Amino acid sequence: MRILHTADLHLGRQFNGIPLDADHAAILDQIVSAITSRDVDVLVIAGDIFDRAAPPTSAVRQFNGFLARVASETEAAVVMIAGNHDSGDRIASMAIMTDTRRALIRGAISADEKPLVLSDAHGPVAFTGLPFAYDYAARECFADEALHTPEDVLAAQVACSRRNIPDGARWIIVSHAFVAGAASSESERPLTRVGGVETVSSSVFEGAHYVALGHLHRPQSVGASHIRYSGSPLAFGFDESDCQKSMSLVEIDAVGQTTIESIPFTPIRKVRVLKGRHAELLLADRSDDFIKAVLTDDAPVIDGMKRIRDVFPNACELIYERDERAPEVKSLTGRALAVANPVEVLGDFLEHVREEGFSENELEVVASALGRLRETEDVQ
Repeated sequence: MRILHTADLHLGRQFNGIPLDADHAAILDQIVSAITSRDVDVLVIAGDIFDRAAPPTSAVRQFNGFLARVASETEAAVVMIAGNHDSGDRIASMAIMTDTRRALIRGAISADEKPLVLSDAHGPVAFTGLPFAYDYAARECFADEALHTPEDVLAAQVACSRRNIPDGARWIIVSHAFVAGAASSESERPLTRVGGVETVSSSVFEGAHYVALGHLHRPQSVGASHIRYSGSPLAFGFDESDCQKSMSLVEIDAVGQTTIESIPFTPIRKVRVLKGRHAELLLADRSDDFIKAVLTDDAPVIDGMKRIRDVFPNACELIYERDERAPEVKSLTGRALAVANPVEVLGDFLEHVREEGFSENELEVVASALGRLRETEDVQ
């Protein structure tokens, strides 16, 4: 059986106030093409389908069109779960009228997780979808006040789902978590609301033949080769500029052994860090890529960012090499810097105050304001 493992689409996200609708459209096209060209049996999306609980209408419409293509143009089944950026109820609503013989869509946590069981020439393969849930929701679901950490929650989910796996079936778990030992990025939101240990041990997945993970944006295996993050299809921060984004093609054999092939994504706009003197960067070919310019000039450049944007319209950052902080200091503050994204801070505030994020009109107003700030800023 062939499984195409993806995660962390973050539809509706922007890069420094710049919409990514076209970038996401190209990525979704590449996923459909991979399903058809590689004879994929099951498409897995391991959470964070949308970038926030109340995504813009354009993102919902884009994803609905994508699912319609998968249903009409391919024979692949679909297994997907809600991540920490998603609304579990919104994802769950997609399952109401779906063909349960071909789809497993899990949005809200359950004390009785039933798998989607598919068969190949060697017998049954059971897919368990474990949607992300905070500890307070898990305590209510399992009626267990001892559940306090992400590992407690996930262990309870795995235990309840294990009971429903048919004897002799190969077992695939789809989960959204931070497994200890994995490499993170600056653009990921913490999985604990107020501090606490957010990582979980890979041993919690004992018995599974493949674990399709979401949440971390770099493709990687952790703990064992069969416990894997596909990573996000797009880079969402300049710390990911060196990362080749990909989807994971997983083939599982008769005894549950897996072979994994990375299929690279080709973005229409790359995320790049350019380093050099200001005058040298101005001689580069024009590009719509997202650019962070690191200037090696000794003296400040007048209207530095404005002139860089004549060549790179989507330049987002301009700094001087002499002002860069040491890498070890940056790594300690990565989480705080990620949370300080103005769109995310405002969205979190609205969700806290009125339990609802941006409307599409509100997001357009914020994006327009950020755009005006980008046009007028003068980096010294």
